[in-house]
Amino acid sequence: MNKPKFTNRLINETSPYLLQHAHNPVEWFAWGEEAFAKAKAEDKPILISIGYSACHWCHVMEHESFEDAETARIMNEHFVNIKIDLEERPDVDQIYMTFVQMTTGSGGYPLNVFLTPDRLPFYGGTYFPPVNRYNMPSFQRILLSIADAYQNKRDELLNSANEILREMRNVGSAEFETNNLSLDQLDSAFLSFAKSFDSVNGGFGGAPKFPPPMSLEFLLRYFYRTKDVKALEMVEKTCLAMAHGGIYDQLGGGFHRYTVDAIWLTPHFEKMLYDNAQLARIYLHLFQITKDEFYKRIAVETLDYVKREMLDERGGFYTAQDADSEGVEGKFFVWTPEEIAKILGEDDARIFSFYYDVSEHGNFEEKNILNVRGSLETSAGQMQISEDELKETLVRSRKLLFEEREKRIKPFRDEKVLTAWNGLMLATFAEASAILDRKDYFKVAERNADFILENLQKGGYLLRSFKDGQAKLNAYLEDYANFTDGLTELFQVSGDVKYLKEAKRLADLMIAEFWDEDAGGFYFTANNHEDLLMRSKDYYDNATPSGNSAAADVLLKLSRLTGDEKYERYSITVLRLVAPQIRRYPQAFGRVLSTLEFHLNSTKEIVIIGEKGNELEREVWQEYLPDKVLILAEKNQIDDELLPLLNNRKMIDGKQTAYVCENFACQMPVSTREELITQLA
Repeated sequence: MNKPKFTNRLINETSPYLLQHAHNPVEWFAWGEEAFAKAKAEDKPILISIGYSACHWCHVMEHESFEDAETARIMNEHFVNIKIDLEERPDVDQIYMTFVQMTTGSGGYPLNVFLTPDRLPFYGGTYFPPVNRYNMPSFQRILLSIADAYQNKRDELLNSANEILREMRNVGSAEFETNNLSLDQLDSAFLSFAKSFDSVNGGFGGAPKFPPPMSLEFLLRYFYRTKDVKALEMVEKTCLAMAHGGIYDQLGGGFHRYTVDAIWLTPHFEKMLYDNAQLARIYLHLFQITKDEFYKRIAVETLDYVKREMLDERGGFYTAQDADSEGVEGKFFVWTPEEIAKILGEDDARIFSFYYDVSEHGNFEEKNILNVRGSLETSAGQMQISEDELKETLVRSRKLLFEEREKRIKPFRDEKVLTAWNGLMLATFAEASAILDRKDYFKVAERNADFILENLQKGGYLLRSFKDGQAKLNAYLEDYANFTDGLTELFQVSGDVKYLKEAKRLADLMIAEFWDEDAGGFYFTANNHEDLLMRSKDYYDNATPSGNSAAADVLLKLSRLTGDEKYERYSITVLRLVAPQIRRYPQAFGRVLSTLEFHLNSTKEIVIIGEKGNELEREVWQEYLPDKVLILAEKNQIDDELLPLLNNRKMIDGKQTAYVCENFACQMPVSTREELITQLA
């Protein structure tokens, strides 16, 4: 193998994204004091470039500009250059993304921002081309103009930057809702979703189209409470369209990040852990409500994909898979009719290609992204075969094509383990193990929780990232909130109090380290975090829940489980802080809306005492019960100090026994499945 021509400081990092840039001719630094000291000593501006390993346009800009010797020369001569992995340092990204959004009206990755040596941003953007095109100046032109302005118009730059900084500091502030939180807010949010719903293709708005799992979960909870079928229809339409579209990997399971069109056909092909965690859960909940095996199949295929491709042998979940393989976007996933015919034979290929929309001219750069255009019934009718024959052919064909695809060069996989995203997937595997009665899924969840607890803590504090045996970086609010939520879910599925004790300890630590005593709400970073340009708060649910949303949700659950009202007080304060913003833009608050549903509805407190895996326990998980908390206890393992709901609870006549309470009133204990069904209705 040829020795690389260049090697920079990033060679010492563990982040796969930073390592991708370790042989650029750019003299990259990682974020840290060494870079800032150099910038101050040499009186140079700083360029920070933020991205992540599965980002297609990040790869494009690297190839066009950061691998180019002349561009690198300009960067090295005029700037101190810092490469940042967005997934490791969302704290840094949040500050500078806010700057770019405020100054340009949009944002995205790669994110390139110019700073003073004191970390103050004064110019930024996203992708810059290597030559003048797309109505954009070339990156080299940008670099030379910035260097000139920094030397000759510095006062002007600094005045403008300080003005924007003052505005940025106001962005994280929230108004406090003094009125009581009410169901009217949920009705109003529902109407807003109905208005922006794409009734033809599912989802909300037009292209590009992103999966909206948190919005869908809110709509399911709204349907559960109101029985308004329009809410369920929006979720079903969207989930059906996504599962049939190119955004879903029809052979290997799992969802890509988003589609560039409005019809869910052409994705950017990266697969992110957080999307698959949240989407698998939606399909599980849809299966609980509708009993439709199709939704179960999509959930199972997605979780099996994660188990197969994204699970470290020690129990951690990997971060992402790239869009590109062999330097070509989507190459791993697309097919020609000839390839399919060669593997399946003419007859099966004809049936498979008809059902999965494979044609000679293709639907993506003369090749084919597999997607489903018609139902099984319609397709069978058009091909004049029985539905059973069609199903059998498709199952057989998918298996053969998947096996053939496994021989291809796979997209790059980012093998970082991030605490927050692992928390999301932990919750999903835990719940899936109970809903589907899958012991293997439970084992995955249990091993994951134990892995994080054993490897991503230091002195009792959580850490953010694990790679190559090394855990590092202080955890952020989202890490504490999502992992605590995952542990709480695992406790409800397993009955093992060690997970509840850890959830409670981490919740207490989260409050102590992140809570703003003066204005309320949780900061993005802990009290012991390094000093950044500003200490911000994040309330908007984006691709993942905001830390404040996830914290409000899990604290409310912990309050119901443990009877500790302190947790509820913090949760309600967050809900009141975001309530005015929900009115203006409900789509940005899907997780908060679900939490508000939980807060405003009466909670079913369910205690089941008996041997693990009994029929009463299984019954609870058959139905969609979003407003429940569940405690499972074996007769000799009752901790009523930690769990007051267990006070005086015991098995009746030596039989498994369920206790259901709601609205401060308890029903009679029951021992049969039929009696429990009546109480849960």
